Amino acid sequence: MDIFQWIGFVGMIFIVWAYFILQQGRYAFDSLYYQLLNLIGAILLLISLLVHFNFGSFMIEVFWIGITIYGLIKMNKKRQAKKPKKQ
Repeated sequence: MDIFQWIGFVGMIFIVWAYFILQQGRYAFDSLYYQLLNLIGAILLLISLLVHFNFGSFMIEVFWIGITIYGLIKMNKKRQAKKPKKQ
């Protein structure tokens, strides 16, 4: 196994762990920890796919990253709306 396969393996662990803790109810889908695990995992898998290319896997990781970034932006907007405004 080369370094890029190990990077992809770690990325897979991040994504599977994120899904596992979500199913356990330990974190909600809108928790920063869950979102970052997904984002980092997808980026690591994408890095591995740049060397060991597979179009289907590459595209799912691109979408996974895009959807996670959308979720992070949505979470940030929600948190900003909840903050009391300074006068």
